[in-house]
Amino acid sequence: MPIIAIVGNKGGAGKTTLSVNLAAGISNQSSIAVIDADPQGSSLQWRAIAGDNVHFPVYAPTFSLKQQAESYSNKSDVVLIDCPPSVKSPQTISVLEFADIALIPVQPSPMDLWATVHIEKAIAEAREANPDLKALLVINQLESRTTLSKLVREVLNEIALPVADTAIRRRAIYRNSALEGKSVFGIGKRGADAVEEINSLIQEVV
Repeated sequence: MPIIAIVGNKGGAGKTTLSVNLAAGISNQSSIAVIDADPQGSSLQWRAIAGDNVHFPVYAPTFSLKQQAESYSNKSDVVLIDCPPSVKSPQTISVLEFADIALIPVQPSPMDLWATVHIEKAIAEAREANPDLKALLVINQLESRTTLSKLVREVLNEIALPVADTAIRRRAIYRNSALEGKSVFGIGKRGADAVEEINSLIQEVV
């Protein structure tokens, strides 16, 4: 069963928002366990607010993330790990050495684009221990009308990591659903466009 790592190299890239909504979408098709390895604990906080609105567990990390993930993978179809917002974090380095897939959300901003250089290096180093590791850049919080957003895919194609066909757009509904303790899958027609793009990304990944 796949172990998916959501990896970022700076805060504010939308990593946790992507994590919980991917998990919600996957949970409609398969069983999933989420491990919140980010020291901020945002996925755990969201799960506590969500209560009965969400039907999958979010766990705090244990001493050995690898043993924890492998244990959950025996019980769940998918394990998703929300990693710390740094590829230099010991937890992130550890996860990349056993994960099956690394998803890397990248915003169309100069800071995010510059940070992908470090991510590319981290993936290459992780593959020395985990040669089957797959990695996929995910354009996140896309604003189609901005010049940089229009150029971001072209820029990312210069990096030696593939880019997901699905881009996640900047939508207020992601923030609003989180404030309600829900995912975009739990708010009816208001979340329809967001649900469509999350499901599209899931089809690329799982």
